[in-house]
Amino acid sequence: MKWKKLVILAIITTVAMGCTREVSSNQVDTQTSTTATRPSAKAGNFQAGEHPTQGKLTVVTEQGKQYLEFDQDFKTDKGPDLFVILHTSDAPPVSGIKEKDYVTLAPLQKISGNQRYALPNNIKLANYKSVAIWCRKFNATFGYATL
Repeated sequence: MKWKKLVILAIITTVAMGCTREVSSNQVDTQTSTTATRPSAKAGNFQAGEHPTQGKLTVVTEQGKQYLEFDQDFKTDKGPDLFVILHTSDAPPVSGIKEKDYVTLAPLQKISGNQRYALPNNIKLANYKSVAIWCRKFNATFGYATL
């Protein structure tokens, strides 16, 4: 009689342990697939142009759409008419940017901290080598990050 109880207990323990391992492996798969939805395509560090500018820029893809993300360390000076642009050069000129060499993405949301900008679907990021903070009023590059 004792042997039957031990055998039943052993079977229950084996089944319970097998189910626990299966749940654990499913949890790992879920975490992996969540991470895979935000791969970083490109990244760069902001550097000064006409004004001190710092922080990190990352290009991320989520559900087939690309975004520029500035990290919490992003900071530049306050200025009039600031925009985020994509430029064809690794290091855009400090002043006198030519219209044929850039595309405007959006007005700068704020001069410091995290922010995100959607890239329009018609923009081919491969055609651009940097992201710049640009003052349209004075045609001056406050800072830029090479992609």
